[in-house]
Amino acid sequence: MAIAKAERLMNLALCLLGTRRPLSKRELRESIEAYLEAGSDDSFNRMFERDKDDLRELGLVIETVENLDGEVGYLARRDSNRLPPITLDAEEAAALGLAAKIWQQARLAGAASGALQKLRAAGLPEDVDPYEAHGALEPRIPVHEAAFEPLMLACRDRRPVLFEYRKASAARPEPRNVEPWALECWRGHWYLAGFDRDRGAERVFRLSRITGRVRSRGTGFTAPVPDVVTVRETVASWAGETADRSAVIRLRSGAGYPLRAKATEVRELGDGWDELEIPYGHGLDAWLAEFGPVVVVVEPAELRADVVDRLRAVAKG
Repeated sequence: MAIAKAERLMNLALCLLGTRRPLSKRELRESIEAYLEAGSDDSFNRMFERDKDDLRELGLVIETVENLDGEVGYLARRDSNRLPPITLDAEEAAALGLAAKIWQQARLAGAASGALQKLRAAGLPEDVDPYEAHGALEPRIPVHEAAFEPLMLACRDRRPVLFEYRKASAARPEPRNVEPWALECWRGHWYLAGFDRDRGAERVFRLSRITGRVRSRGTGFTAPVPDVVTVRETVASWAGETADRSAVIRLRSGAGYPLRAKATEVRELGDGWDELEIPYGHGLDAWLAEFGPVVVVVEPAELRADVVDRLRAVAKG
Protein backbone atom coordinates (compact mmCIF):
# COMPACT_ATOMS: atom_id res chain seq x y z
CA MET A 1 0.00 0.00 0.00
CA ALA A 2 1.33 3.47 -0.91
CA ILE A 3 2.33 5.66 2.02
CA ALA A 4 -0.05 8.46 0.95
CA LYS A 5 -3.04 6.13 0.85
CA ALA A 6 -2.12 4.50 4.16
CA GLU A 7 -1.91 7.94 5.78
CA ARG A 8 -5.26 8.93 4.27
CA LEU A 9 -6.95 5.77 5.56
CA MET A 10 -5.45 6.30 9.01
CA ASN A 11 -6.73 9.88 9.14
CA LEU A 12 -10.20 8.81 8.04
CA ALA A 13 -10.28 6.04 10.64
CA LEU A 14 -9.20 8.47 13.38
CA CYS A 15 -11.90 10.93 12.39
CA LEU A 16 -14.61 8.27 12.40
CA LEU A 17 -13.45 6.80 15.72
CA GLY A 18 -12.94 10.18 17.41
CA THR A 19 -16.31 11.75 16.65
CA ARG A 20 -19.31 11.62 18.99
CA ARG A 21 -21.80 12.31 16.20
CA PRO A 22 -22.06 11.26 12.56
CA LEU A 23 -19.86 13.30 10.24
CA SER A 24 -21.00 14.16 6.73
CA LYS A 25 -18.80 13.74 3.69
CA ARG A 26 -18.46 17.54 3.58
CA GLU A 27 -17.14 17.63 7.14
CA LEU A 28 -14.76 14.74 6.52
CA ARG A 29 -13.44 16.44 3.39
CA GLU A 30 -12.73 19.61 5.35
CA SER A 31 -10.96 17.63 8.10
CA ILE A 32 -8.59 15.54 5.96
CA GLU A 33 -5.95 17.34 3.89
CA ALA A 34 -5.78 14.66 1.20
CA TYR A 35 -9.50 15.10 0.49
CA LEU A 36 -9.11 18.87 0.17
CA GLU A 37 -6.51 18.23 -2.54
CA ALA A 38 -8.71 15.74 -4.38
CA GLY A 39 -9.89 18.34 -6.90
CA SER A 40 -13.46 17.95 -8.17
CA ASP A 41 -16.37 16.63 -6.15
CA ASP A 42 -16.52 13.52 -8.33
CA SER A 43 -12.85 12.73 -7.61
CA PHE A 44 -13.39 13.19 -3.89
CA ASN A 45 -16.53 11.03 -3.87
CA ARG A 46 -14.76 8.18 -5.66
CA MET A 47 -11.75 8.42 -3.32
CA PHE A 48 -13.94 8.52 -0.22
CA GLU A 49 -16.05 5.52 -1.26
CA ARG A 50 -12.92 3.48 -2.00
CA ASP A 51 -11.37 4.44 1.33
CA LYS A 52 -14.55 3.59 3.22
CA ASP A 53 -14.71 0.16 1.55
CA ASP A 54 -11.02 -0.46 2.31
CA LEU A 55 -11.49 0.34 6.00
CA ARG A 56 -14.49 -1.97 6.21
CA GLU A 57 -12.49 -4.71 4.52
CA LEU A 58 -9.79 -4.21 7.16
CA GLY A 59 -12.41 -4.81 9.85
CA LEU A 60 -13.50 -1.31 10.89
CA VAL A 61 -17.24 -1.17 11.60
CA ILE A 62 -18.53 2.07 9.98
CA GLU A 63 -22.14 3.08 10.51
CA THR A 64 -24.13 5.17 8.05
CA VAL A 65 -26.80 7.33 9.75
CA GLU A 66 -28.62 10.62 9.28
CA ASN A 67 -27.42 13.56 11.37
CA LEU A 68 -29.56 16.30 12.85
CA ASP A 69 -29.55 18.28 9.62
CA GLY A 70 -30.89 15.34 7.61
CA GLU A 71 -27.53 14.71 5.94
CA VAL A 72 -26.00 11.25 5.65
CA GLY A 73 -23.23 10.90 8.18
CA TYR A 74 -20.63 8.33 9.14
CA LEU A 75 -19.03 7.22 12.39
CA ALA A 76 -17.20 4.23 13.88
CA ARG A 77 -18.38 3.61 17.44
CA ARG A 78 -15.58 2.57 19.78
CA ASP A 79 -17.65 -0.12 21.46
CA SER A 80 -18.29 -1.73 18.06
CA ASN A 81 -14.60 -1.66 17.17
CA ARG A 82 -13.13 -2.97 20.41
CA LEU A 83 -11.92 -6.55 20.77
CA PRO A 84 -13.26 -8.54 23.73
CA PRO A 85 -10.85 -9.00 26.64
CA ILE A 86 -8.35 -11.84 26.19
CA THR A 87 -8.36 -14.40 28.98
CA LEU A 88 -5.41 -16.76 29.19
CA ASP A 89 -4.28 -19.08 31.93
CA ALA A 90 -0.58 -19.21 32.83
CA GLU A 91 0.19 -22.22 30.58
CA GLU A 92 -1.60 -20.74 27.55
CA ALA A 93 0.16 -17.40 27.95
CA ALA A 94 3.54 -19.11 28.37
CA ALA A 95 2.97 -21.27 25.27
CA LEU A 96 2.09 -18.25 23.13
CA GLY A 97 5.01 -16.33 24.59
CA LEU A 98 7.34 -19.14 23.61
CA ALA A 99 5.94 -19.16 20.07
CA ALA A 100 6.43 -15.39 19.80
CA LYS A 101 10.06 -15.66 20.92
CA ILE A 102 10.93 -18.34 18.37
CA TRP A 103 11.03 -15.91 15.45
CA GLN A 104 14.30 -13.97 15.29
CA GLN A 105 14.14 -12.62 11.74
CA ALA A 106 14.06 -8.86 11.11
CA ARG A 107 10.62 -8.65 9.55
CA LEU A 108 8.94 -10.74 12.24
CA ALA A 109 10.91 -9.50 15.24
CA GLY A 110 8.82 -6.33 15.62
CA ALA A 111 5.51 -8.18 15.42
CA ALA A 112 6.72 -10.83 17.85
CA SER A 113 7.88 -8.17 20.31
CA GLY A 114 4.50 -6.46 20.14
CA ALA A 115 2.76 -9.78 20.65
CA LEU A 116 4.84 -10.46 23.75
CA GLN A 117 3.84 -7.10 25.21
CA LYS A 118 0.18 -7.90 24.63
CA LEU A 119 0.65 -11.32 26.21
CA ARG A 120 2.12 -9.67 29.29
CA ALA A 121 -0.98 -7.52 29.51
CA ALA A 122 -3.18 -10.58 28.97
CA GLY A 123 -1.77 -12.60 31.83
CA LEU A 124 1.83 -13.66 31.25
CA PRO A 125 3.65 -12.55 34.42
CA GLU A 126 6.75 -10.41 33.97
CA ASP A 127 8.84 -12.87 35.98
CA VAL A 128 7.82 -15.91 33.93
CA ASP A 129 10.23 -16.81 31.15
CA PRO A 130 8.50 -18.86 28.41
CA TYR A 131 11.69 -20.93 28.05
CA GLU A 132 11.76 -21.81 31.73
CA ALA A 133 8.07 -22.67 31.64
CA HIS A 134 8.86 -25.36 29.07
CA GLY A 135 12.20 -26.62 30.30
CA ALA A 136 15.64 -25.51 29.25
CA LEU A 137 14.86 -25.49 25.52
CA GLU A 138 15.44 -22.31 23.55
CA PRO A 139 14.07 -22.97 20.06
CA ARG A 140 14.87 -20.88 17.00
CA ILE A 141 13.53 -20.96 13.46
CA PRO A 142 16.40 -19.67 11.32
CA VAL A 143 15.53 -18.21 7.93
CA HIS A 144 18.50 -17.27 5.78
CA GLU A 145 16.91 -17.53 2.32
CA ALA A 146 15.78 -14.26 0.74
CA ALA A 147 12.91 -16.15 -0.89
CA PHE A 148 11.24 -16.93 2.44
CA GLU A 149 9.52 -13.61 3.04
CA PRO A 150 7.91 -13.12 -0.42
CA LEU A 151 6.86 -16.79 -0.49
CA MET A 152 5.35 -16.54 3.00
CA LEU A 153 3.28 -13.54 1.88
CA ALA A 154 2.31 -15.26 -1.38
CA CYS A 155 1.10 -18.34 0.52
CA ARG A 156 -0.94 -16.14 2.82
CA ASP A 157 -2.47 -14.05 0.02
CA ARG A 158 -2.91 -16.96 -2.43
CA ARG A 159 -0.83 -15.29 -5.16
CA PRO A 160 1.09 -17.24 -7.82
CA VAL A 161 4.84 -16.60 -8.05
CA LEU A 162 7.66 -16.82 -10.56
CA PHE A 163 11.23 -17.75 -9.63
CA GLU A 164 14.39 -19.40 -10.95
CA TYR A 165 15.09 -22.84 -9.46
CA ARG A 166 18.25 -24.94 -9.71
CA LYS A 167 17.76 -28.67 -9.25
CA ALA A 168 20.53 -30.71 -7.65
CA SER A 169 21.26 -32.40 -10.98
CA ALA A 170 21.25 -29.19 -13.05
CA ALA A 171 24.05 -26.74 -13.68
CA ARG A 172 21.73 -23.82 -14.37
CA PRO A 173 18.44 -22.68 -12.84
CA GLU A 174 15.13 -23.00 -14.69
CA PRO A 175 12.06 -20.73 -14.47
CA ARG A 176 9.18 -22.01 -12.35
CA ASN A 177 5.59 -20.73 -12.34
CA VAL A 178 4.09 -21.89 -9.04
CA GLU A 179 0.89 -21.52 -7.03
CA PRO A 180 2.34 -21.61 -3.47
CA TRP A 181 0.47 -23.60 -0.82
CA ALA A 182 2.62 -23.96 2.29
CA LEU A 183 6.11 -23.48 3.74
CA GLU A 184 7.64 -25.98 6.17
CA CYS A 185 10.99 -26.43 7.85
CA TRP A 186 12.46 -29.94 7.85
CA ARG A 187 15.85 -30.72 9.40
CA GLY A 188 17.09 -27.15 9.17
CA HIS A 189 15.95 -26.47 5.59
CA TRP A 190 12.85 -24.65 4.35
CA TYR A 191 10.66 -26.13 1.62
CA LEU A 192 7.77 -24.78 -0.43
CA ALA A 193 4.91 -26.99 -1.62
CA GLY A 194 2.68 -25.81 -4.44
CA PHE A 195 1.21 -26.43 -7.87
CA ASP A 196 3.72 -26.14 -10.73
CA ARG A 197 1.68 -24.67 -13.60
CA ASP A 198 4.13 -25.61 -16.35
CA ARG A 199 4.29 -29.25 -15.21
CA GLY A 200 0.65 -29.46 -14.18
CA ALA A 201 1.42 -31.21 -10.90
CA GLU A 202 2.24 -30.72 -7.23
CA ARG A 203 5.90 -30.00 -6.54
CA VAL A 204 8.11 -29.33 -3.51
CA PHE A 205 10.99 -26.84 -3.76
CA ARG A 206 13.93 -26.30 -1.42
CA LEU A 207 14.28 -22.58 -0.78
CA SER A 208 18.09 -22.66 -0.81
CA ARG A 209 17.91 -23.65 -4.50
CA ILE A 210 15.80 -20.64 -5.50
CA THR A 211 17.99 -18.04 -7.20
CA GLY A 212 17.23 -14.41 -7.86
CA ARG A 213 14.07 -12.56 -6.92
CA VAL A 214 10.66 -14.11 -6.29
CA ARG A 215 8.09 -12.24 -8.37
CA SER A 216 4.36 -12.22 -7.65
CA ARG A 217 1.64 -12.52 -10.26
CA GLY A 218 -1.77 -10.91 -9.90
CA THR A 219 -3.77 -13.83 -11.27
CA GLY A 220 -5.55 -16.26 -8.94
CA PHE A 221 -4.99 -19.97 -8.40
CA THR A 222 -6.02 -22.41 -11.12
CA ALA A 223 -5.71 -25.61 -9.04
CA PRO A 224 -7.52 -26.43 -5.78
CA VAL A 225 -5.44 -26.23 -2.61
CA PRO A 226 -5.49 -29.61 -0.80
CA ASP A 227 -6.78 -29.75 2.75
CA VAL A 228 -3.51 -31.34 3.88
CA VAL A 229 -0.16 -30.40 2.31
CA THR A 230 2.42 -33.10 3.07
CA VAL A 231 5.67 -31.19 2.68
CA ARG A 232 7.69 -33.09 5.27
CA GLU A 233 6.45 -36.48 4.14
CA THR A 234 7.43 -35.71 0.54
CA VAL A 235 10.91 -34.51 1.48
CA ALA A 236 11.38 -37.44 3.85
CA SER A 237 10.64 -39.89 1.03
CA TRP A 238 13.27 -38.17 -1.13
CA ALA A 239 15.82 -38.58 1.63
CA GLY A 240 15.09 -42.27 2.07
CA GLU A 241 13.26 -41.90 5.37
CA THR A 242 10.63 -44.45 4.28
CA ALA A 243 13.03 -46.72 2.39
CA ASP A 244 13.15 -50.48 2.92
CA ARG A 245 16.51 -50.98 1.16
CA SER A 246 20.09 -50.11 2.07
CA ALA A 247 22.87 -48.45 0.11
CA VAL A 248 26.59 -48.82 0.79
CA ILE A 249 28.67 -45.66 0.47
CA ARG A 250 32.20 -44.58 1.32
CA LEU A 251 32.57 -41.30 3.15
CA ARG A 252 35.59 -39.20 4.04
CA SER A 253 36.42 -39.38 7.75
CA GLY A 254 35.08 -36.41 9.66
CA ALA A 255 32.75 -35.36 6.82
CA GLY A 256 29.08 -35.77 5.97
CA TYR A 257 27.54 -35.67 9.44
CA PRO A 258 23.92 -35.82 8.11
CA LEU A 259 24.78 -39.09 6.35
CA ARG A 260 26.43 -40.50 9.46
CA ALA A 261 23.32 -39.65 11.47
CA LYS A 262 21.24 -41.78 9.08
CA ALA A 263 23.67 -44.70 8.90
CA THR A 264 22.60 -48.08 10.26
CA GLU A 265 26.21 -49.26 10.26
CA VAL A 266 29.63 -47.54 10.05
CA ARG A 267 32.96 -49.29 9.37
CA GLU A 268 36.39 -47.66 9.39
CA LEU A 269 38.35 -48.47 6.24
CA GLY A 270 41.51 -46.48 6.94
CA ASP A 271 43.27 -44.00 4.66
CA GLY A 272 40.70 -41.36 5.66
CA TRP A 273 37.59 -43.27 4.54
CA ASP A 274 34.64 -44.89 6.30
CA GLU A 275 32.03 -47.25 4.86
CA LEU A 276 28.37 -46.64 5.73
CA GLU A 277 25.10 -48.42 5.18
CA ILE A 278 22.20 -45.97 4.87
CA PRO A 279 18.49 -46.30 3.98
CA TYR A 280 17.92 -46.17 0.24
CA GLY A 281 14.83 -44.57 -1.26
CA HIS A 282 13.64 -42.14 -3.90
CA GLY A 283 15.78 -39.02 -4.16
CA LEU A 284 18.82 -40.36 -2.34
CA ASP A 285 20.93 -39.83 -5.47
CA ALA A 286 20.22 -36.09 -5.45
CA TRP A 287 21.13 -35.84 -1.78
CA LEU A 288 24.39 -37.79 -2.19
CA ALA A 289 25.40 -35.65 -5.15
CA GLU A 290 25.33 -32.58 -2.93
CA PHE A 291 28.27 -33.95 -0.91
CA GLY A 292 30.49 -34.00 -4.00
CA PRO A 293 33.94 -35.64 -3.70
CA VAL A 294 33.57 -36.73 -0.05
CA VAL A 295 31.09 -39.49 -1.02
CA VAL A 296 31.57 -42.56 -3.24
CA VAL A 297 28.64 -44.91 -3.88
CA VAL A 298 29.58 -48.60 -3.72
CA GLU A 299 26.17 -50.20 -4.28
CA PRO A 300 23.58 -50.61 -5.62
CA ALA A 301 24.85 -50.04 -9.14
CA GLU A 302 21.79 -48.04 -10.26
CA LEU A 303 22.25 -45.57 -7.40
CA ARG A 304 25.94 -45.15 -8.28
CA ALA A 305 25.00 -44.51 -11.93
CA ASP A 306 22.36 -41.92 -10.95
CA VAL A 307 24.82 -40.01 -8.75
CA VAL A 308 27.49 -40.07 -11.47
CA ASP A 309 24.96 -38.75 -14.02
CA ARG A 310 24.03 -35.89 -11.73
CA LEU A 311 27.64 -34.92 -11.08
CA ARG A 312 28.45 -35.04 -14.82
CA ALA A 313 25.48 -32.78 -15.58
CA VAL A 314 26.78 -30.23 -13.08
CA ALA A 315 30.36 -30.51 -14.41
CA LYS A 316 29.19 -29.83 -17.96
CA GLY A 317 27.62 -26.55 -16.83
